[in-house]
Amino acid sequence: MQIAMIDDKIVELKELGPERLDRGTFFGDGIYEALRSKAGRIFALEEHLDRFKRNLEAIDITGIDIEQIRARLERAYSAAGIANAIIYFHITRGSAQRSYPCDCLKPNFFLTITELPDFTKEKNNGISVMTCPDLRWKRCDIKSLNLLPNVLAKRTAIEKGYDDAVFVDDDGLITEGASSAFFAICNRSLRTAPLSANILPSVTRQFVLKIAAQIDLSIVEKSLTVAEAAEAQELFVATSPRGIVPVVKLNGETIGNGKVGKYTKLLSEALDSL
Repeated sequence: MQIAMIDDKIVELKELGPERLDRGTFFGDGIYEALRSKAGRIFALEEHLDRFKRNLEAIDITGIDIEQIRARLERAYSAAGIANAIIYFHITRGSAQRSYPCDCLKPNFFLTITELPDFTKEKNNGISVMTCPDLRWKRCDIKSLNLLPNVLAKRTAIEKGYDDAVFVDDDGLITEGASSAFFAICNRSLRTAPLSANILPSVTRQFVLKIAAQIDLSIVEKSLTVAEAAEAQELFVATSPRGIVPVVKLNGETIGNGKVGKYTKLLSEALDSL
């Protein structure tokens, strides 16, 4: 008899529901998106769906109708009735007994809608971050469910008294935050790492770059060393749920005057108004 054990309970394998045999659980074999709504409107839905479609193609999950995904999101959001929300969804390759090769499976879809936390305090006061070695796989441009290095980096940062973590590659260059895009203000220039296989093509990053051009910041897509970041006038990270969050300390060193910088504030206010 083939069996499974769930905590202390033994059951026959055939009794397990598909959620127990999901390849997302066994292998992280899937992709996800997380976006926000504000005042009853989902922000940047088209951009998130476009990236989701590209990522489905990148890992060869087929048979997904993006318009059906859009309809599910909109129906769920309407049912939730939460004006300011975080909308998370993922698709995995499907469910089957654990095996690396797999036949054609029906992909599994999962979604949650929760209240958007109040990020006012960290946006007004800034956060402290520490650098961590970038131990992730070589296709960070794919928003996959494989996030163990990100989880461990954040845990380490918090254990050491920081608010978040920033990844540094083998060449000593900052790639991005553990769950965010990373930016610096240097002499009226907005500097951030160029997109590559090591960088997630962040939706929020797209909007930050557009806004920067509108407030006469030159844009420099060039990676920073940790020393260069420490000497920047301003630093910030950006995510879909949180928007722009100032970084006022890096590895314990104060950035600028230790307060939210002029351009960070301008960019943040402009992004939040969209």
